Amino acid sequence: MEKMLQIKKLAVSYHTYAGEVQAVRGISFDVLKGETVAIVGESGCGKSVTARAIMGLIQKPQGEVKPGSQILYKDQDIAKMSRRELRRYRGKESAIIFQDALSSLNPTMKVGKQIVEGLTAHSKISRSEARGKALDLLSKVGIPNPEKRINQYPHQFSGGMRQRVMIAIALACNPNLLIADEPTTALDVTIQAQILLLIKKLQKELGSSVIMITHDLGVVANMADRIVVMYAGRIVEAGTAEDIFYEPKHPYTVALLNAVPKISDEDEIAELEAIPGTPPDLIAPPIGCSFAARCKHCMEICVSHDPEQIEFAGEHRASCWLHHPDVIALLKKPQLEGANHE
Repeated sequence: MEKMLQIKKLAVSYHTYAGEVQAVRGISFDVLKGETVAIVGESGCGKSVTARAIMGLIQKPQGEVKPGSQILYKDQDIAKMSRRELRRYRGKESAIIFQDALSSLNPTMKVGKQIVEGLTAHSKISRSEARGKALDLLSKVGIPNPEKRINQYPHQFSGGMRQRVMIAIALACNPNLLIADEPTTALDVTIQAQILLLIKKLQKELGSSVIMITHDLGVVANMADRIVVMYAGRIVEAGTAEDIFYEPKHPYTVALLNAVPKISDEDEIAELEAIPGTPPDLIAPPIGCSFAARCKHCMEICVSHDPEQIEFAGEHRASCWLHHPDVIALLKKPQLEGANHE
């Protein structure tokens, strides 16, 4: 299948008064045409920074995409795009739905005008045609009475409706790549489900590739084809949705799954398992595994050496010493010796 997007050794830093924050530290993954890839992890793990880098929104001098990083859209490196090519890429080829619609929408401009602006900037159509398409888009994303709503301002919409407006703006030019950055944050559960179903439905209609960014694995359970788990700026595990949900290999992935609310056989909500400790300081990242200080399986090697990436069946991969052949042999050795002694 065609690769829509290829991320190769992406590293992004932010320069602050306290030092260089290594927000993303050499990640690589692909997004195929028409598939949904979820990037999952706690706040501060580098998910949103990755999304902004893909959109070419990392601004100097505070932000820096480090040399050697590659973001290839249809084999073209976005770092080498001209200003004109980048403008087309951001609106026509790719689009992003930000998590806070209220701050992302222009509060002084009617929502209809905000949709029309995107259409006229990337399509050779008149403003009247653009307005007609804007009405169609508002209707498509489930906003009732679009003829009236098109002339209203963002503050006149509820949180869920503002998010629908954001989706309409993002999908205005039928992008091949859609990034949804925590699109259901601060929405109640019912509205969350509606927004996710809407994105899934529109993706199917347009054939777009989707990158879904979230801290909640439960959100992407029925949406993602593949899942990338990030921690402290790195990918700790990646695989199909089935791999991650049914055969998780990294202790952090297991901890995230245990933090998802579940209904027990007795129809009672099972107790949630919190992940102890806090993520590491990315101004001075740990020498070994970044999750070592919070991991109940931590060994000496975890603290002193960065784990290698281990490949399992298919595309499933994880970076954890527990699965290294030498460590497995070492862990089994005392048990075997004890059995022989008996």
